[in-house]
Amino acid sequence: MHTDDPRATTPDTAADAAPGATPATAPDTTPTPITTPITADLLRGALDLEPTQDGVLPHRLPAWARAQCPDGQLAMAEAQPSGVRLVFRTRATAVELETRPTKRVYTGAPARPDGVYELLVDGRWAGRGSVGGGNTLTIDMTTGTAIRSPGPSGTLRFTGLPGRAKHVEIWLPHNETTELIALRTDAPVEPAQDRGREVWLHHGSSISHGSDAAGPTTTWPALAASLGGAELVNLGMGGSALLDPFTARTMRDTPADLISVKIGINLVNTDAMRLRAFTPAVHGFLDTIREGHPTAPLLVVSPILCPIHEDTPGPSAPDPAAFAAGRLRFRAMGDPADRTSGKLTLGVIRDELSRIVAQRASQDPHLHYLDGRDLYGEPDHAELPLPDGLHPDAATHRRIGERFAALAFAPNGPFRANGAVRSQE
Repeated sequence: MHTDDPRATTPDTAADAAPGATPATAPDTTPTPITTPITADLLRGALDLEPTQDGVLPHRLPAWARAQCPDGQLAMAEAQPSGVRLVFRTRATAVELETRPTKRVYTGAPARPDGVYELLVDGRWAGRGSVGGGNTLTIDMTTGTAIRSPGPSGTLRFTGLPGRAKHVEIWLPHNETTELIALRTDAPVEPAQDRGREVWLHHGSSISHGSDAAGPTTTWPALAASLGGAELVNLGMGGSALLDPFTARTMRDTPADLISVKIGINLVNTDAMRLRAFTPAVHGFLDTIREGHPTAPLLVVSPILCPIHEDTPGPSAPDPAAFAAGRLRFRAMGDPADRTSGKLTLGVIRDELSRIVAQRASQDPHLHYLDGRDLYGEPDHAELPLPDGLHPDAATHRRIGERFAALAFAPNGPFRANGAVRSQE
């Protein structure tokens, strides 16, 4: 488990010396930094790298999938690198990463904190930092408009690393689009070799994306992957777990040993479909995944508890009174009576997912179901309520991650029940 560590580093977004500064008279023995191109073999968790004018932009959906849905919310979510990390071997004692983040600003809401980068050395938490500046995306939730303003890059610096050969990971901010510009070190870098861990491919909503987790290594999927000894590919995308066919095809085509899909909350809070469309869409989504992974453990996870939508359909919308007071809180806009006409609630979705999995499992022994309330239910809500009515906070992410690991990765859990081993699919 990764825990906060007092050895936090401070990001440096300014030049090392003012223009025109006079050089020191003593000889400079500082090694010339080595710049290593950022290529796909240095990244885990990204499915595509888009070249930019200054560097590369990691994506969690391939270009062909992005082309099939010109939705701004999806474009923003999939480009936020939840679960994406730089991974390499080096003897370097100093590592610099130059990036250009895109900061989100919500009109009328408090400023969001800068995204967090976290450093792991040989699997142990070793530091964190942020990069200021960057582009700004100003979003008006009342009108649905977004304005993008360009900004400068910044540099994150980690120093004092041990001089031995070591495995280094830099986890990118889970909730901040991050253009990678340069990786600089004081010793050569080489791609890290595959450590033989199972690859866990997960898809879900903003809760799986990371919502209000404390950092990229403590989103619930990242924490669960660490506890379960798995390599995470996180396709949790805020607002975009909508049973999209291109997401299913992406999962079909992505190498994986363990697979999970967390379905429900976005279908309710966007009011995207009725029960008649939901059932065949779930079957189609699972059918497509099975085309590429016929025997991998596949875990279907229903929604965690969310009181505003347990029995009330969507859509959900910001509460005007809370918004006027500078707080973001959501409320359900549907009518519970509309369940009779097929509108979805979380309760309806749980019942149907349980039925679908039970039906399919008679022919698919590697398919499993997990009720999301086993991860976060009524007792948890009484202790750790959802601050905005929809999203878990940092403490709740930790609880969900620990519980998922204990359930899914247990010796008789869904990821182990059929003697799962590293897939050759």
